[in-house]
Amino acid sequence: MNEYDTNRIYDIAKSINYKKTNELSKADCYVLNTCHIREKATDKVYHDIGRIKKNFKDKKKPIVIVTGCVAQAEGDILLEREKYIDAIIGPQSFHNLNQIIKNIEKKSLRENSTSFYVKEKFDTLNNFKNSDNSVSSFLTIQEGCDKFCKFCVVPYTRGAEFSRPINELVKEAKDLVSNGAKEITLLGQNVNAYSHNKKKLSNLISELSEIKDIKRIRYTTSHPRDFTEDLIEAHRSNKKKLMPLIHLPVQSGSNKILKAMNRKHTIEDYLEIIKKLKVVNPMIKFSSDFIIGYPGETENDFSNTLKLLNKVEFINCYSFIYSPRPGTPAAKLNEIDHNISKKRLLTFQNTAEKIKLKYRRNLFQKTALVLFENKLKNKDEFFGRDEYSNSVIVKSKENLKGKIKEVEIKGGNQNTLFGEINKKLSKRNFAA
Repeated sequence: MNEYDTNRIYDIAKSINYKKTNELSKADCYVLNTCHIREKATDKVYHDIGRIKKNFKDKKKPIVIVTGCVAQAEGDILLEREKYIDAIIGPQSFHNLNQIIKNIEKKSLRENSTSFYVKEKFDTLNNFKNSDNSVSSFLTIQEGCDKFCKFCVVPYTRGAEFSRPINELVKEAKDLVSNGAKEITLLGQNVNAYSHNKKKLSNLISELSEIKDIKRIRYTTSHPRDFTEDLIEAHRSNKKKLMPLIHLPVQSGSNKILKAMNRKHTIEDYLEIIKKLKVVNPMIKFSSDFIIGYPGETENDFSNTLKLLNKVEFINCYSFIYSPRPGTPAAKLNEIDHNISKKRLLTFQNTAEKIKLKYRRNLFQKTALVLFENKLKNKDEFFGRDEYSNSVIVKSKENLKGKIKEVEIKGGNQNTLFGEINKKLSKRNFAA
């Protein structure tokens, strides 16, 4: 979602004659767009500010603005501690960017803008064409969260759940297509909680599927509590365009820990969703998020997490040691020994990596449909992603950007698959 926000921030700023630059030492304005989910996010802000100070030690100071969730959560603290910051803008307030920049330019005012007027933000953004020219582009359809998982800061930094009207989203999707998008990923803190005028995520997927030049649709991040029957059915009715990889965070394999987290679903609920999705499309695979070492986690709880990992065989996992986020209920709980958490995380990641390696080796000598996104620098090589978002590189004299090709997978490493364009069009043994 931060990538989408960053792109829209640029769309706004260029209307007052700002443009992107890779020459950071010559920038007139720095916008640091932040995320508060990960540990030490605030420390990274101070590190980045320190780097800017060093670059401009003997030059005129640029305008420095911190946006995003760290700004929302710790705005006053940031302004008090770091005088180099000119403005703090929360994730629901960045539509005010231009006015804030003008205020700074004219009056050298420092400002803290952290309101939760989400509708106002998107009403403003609708006046700026989304200029993202990526083959694979992002589209925010929903923001905020009403789930209040005890470890999560999002409800406090993004506010309540808000869904955008379908007509606005269809228009923005068409803008993205006109700029070269072939694949659109629908974004939301709880993307499958999308609901506007009785229209759900499944309805939006169906409408976007009607746009001819959209070849692929993905969505993230979903919540098990909002995985409704109509969304499951959408994976049958829109099978051609809706990609068969679902990111479905579970966080733990223990019902006890899920209850302590206030997730309000059980492992049985989670597995039932997977079962139903496999019925409508047996090719569907899953990725997930896991928190290791949540307060109160025992060896038995961790063992249940490993059992779930092996049962589902996630093709990708994002796993982290629990770290308390200030202001959340879980921050008041007693943490378990860090060395224990570290050991469990290592065990988990080694197991997850073995599962992933087995899956990837199974792709060798099979074919996959790859959407190519760009050409690599100084080489006749193109980068793309298959149906399961695996990175694929092939050599080609033909310009492959924006095209979908059958690729025979010849090998790969931990992060990337390597292949050749399959000339035998009759061969359709797709990797899964």
